[in-house]
Amino acid sequence: MATWHRLGTKTDLLARVPLAAKLERYEVAVFHYDGQLRAIGNSCNHRGGPLCEGRLRGEFVMCPWHAWEYSVITGKGPTGYDEEQVPVFLVEERPDGIYVQTPPVMPRKLLKHKPSHLLEDHDKPSGGAPRVLLLSTTAMDDANPRFSTSDALLRHAHDQARRRGADTQYIQLRDLKFRHCEGNYSKASHACTWPCAITERDPEDQLAAVYEGLVHWADVVLIATPIRWGNASSLYYKMIERLNCVQNQITTNNRVLIRNKVAAFIITGGQDNIQAVAGNMFTFWSELGFVFPPFPFIAHSRGWDAEDMQNNVRQVRMSDVLRAASSELLDRTLDFWTILDRHKADLDKPMERAGRKANTLAEPPGVVELAR
Repeated sequence: MATWHRLGTKTDLLARVPLAAKLERYEVAVFHYDGQLRAIGNSCNHRGGPLCEGRLRGEFVMCPWHAWEYSVITGKGPTGYDEEQVPVFLVEERPDGIYVQTPPVMPRKLLKHKPSHLLEDHDKPSGGAPRVLLLSTTAMDDANPRFSTSDALLRHAHDQARRRGADTQYIQLRDLKFRHCEGNYSKASHACTWPCAITERDPEDQLAAVYEGLVHWADVVLIATPIRWGNASSLYYKMIERLNCVQNQITTNNRVLIRNKVAAFIITGGQDNIQAVAGNMFTFWSELGFVFPPFPFIAHSRGWDAEDMQNNVRQVRMSDVLRAASSELLDRTLDFWTILDRHKADLDKPMERAGRKANTLAEPPGVVELAR
């Protein structure tokens, strides 16, 4: 049975649109387009983003979370995506105000999308060789190649992993085309999803290889970065912003995607800020769920007053000590992972995380009463 609901006067609504209204069990978003007030469902078909907070471009409103679009007239997506539809509600102008009818005259239509392969189980064969993922984060101009000290040491670790019989993947971030995070998390915590919504909607985004490697494939991860003005590389930060979707699963869903995986770092640069860079990296990767062996990073720097990159390159090229250190770092991570793997059943038991994100603290007795 159809029911009409008065929303207010036209003057009042025009001053407030776009707006949301709860009408019985329906969340309705109201827009002003082409001289008329229009009403569609407020919840995006993708992840439930609030359409009333989106930008209107022509007749299409763009979801503020992940940029899905719907016509405020038909509820359908743009051409090519028009099999999807949000509900459309009749709007009527009367002498005493604007009314919206429920239920919708056009219902929601949802297409069944194939789940991302990142949601599939990725079981490792029993007794399989350890898997080592090596991540190079230095930027490089392929047209003008240069020697990278962090890459060079990571390559030595790669060679040692092969000598140890490990399966390996070597990913150079500079070879991947991937978009910036775009601030999805800053719009709403539930806007930052797993898998990453950018990867889901953009077939040309290539960060899926990193997600796959970190969450599903690797047992051991080595990350190498140069120091740039006292910090890790810009590519490193571009990557970890996108890894927020992994950490955010813990924050919003108490769901840990990474368990019993070992990480270590290689840090090199012409400037000396190694301990600060390492500390920043430890904090982030531990928050994803990684653990670390004893002495979990190696580093080399010429220091603040040594503005002589050629000498930095020469030292790394010629240093038997740094080559050996790279191999030893790889050995420590693999040996540590082997210990963890032997005790996997114990480590997989639930672990309390009081005081952490996604674990709210109970109010002490009497706090509510005192607040009154």
